[in-house]
Amino acid sequence: MLKIFLICAGILSLVAGVIGIVLPLLPTTPFLLLSAFCFARSSEKLHRWLLNHPHFGRVLSNWEKHRGMEAKHKKRALVFTTVSFAVSIYFAPIIAVKVMLTVMAVCVLTGISRLKALPVEMNQKDR
Repeated sequence: MLKIFLICAGILSLVAGVIGIVLPLLPTTPFLLLSAFCFARSSEKLHRWLLNHPHFGRVLSNWEKHRGMEAKHKKRALVFTTVSFAVSIYFAPIIAVKVMLTVMAVCVLTGISRLKALPVEMNQKDR
C-alpha cells in the first residue's frame, strides 16, 4: 500500500514540477526532488528513469550523489531567480508585498548560494 502511495505521490510531484517549468509561481526543483525521493523508495525502474532523464537526470543525480550542483547551473539559478523576483517586486502594487518578496528573494538566493558547486571533472567522471 505504501509503495503505491509513493509511486502516485512521485508521479503527481513530477507532473507539478513539469508544470512549474512554464508557471513562474510553481517551483520545479522541489517537486523533482520529491519525485526522486518517492521513486527511490518505491520503484527502482521509475527512479532509474528519472535519474537518466535527458533534462532532469544530471541535476538530480548530482544532488543525490554529492548534495551539490554544477557551477553553471548554480549561476543560472541565481540569475533567473534574481530576474524573476526583480520583475515581481517591480510590478507588485502593494508595499507590503514588495517587502515580502524581497525577504523571500534574500532567503532563496542565500540558500542557492550556499549549495556546493561541483567541478565539471566530477560530473564527467561519474557518468
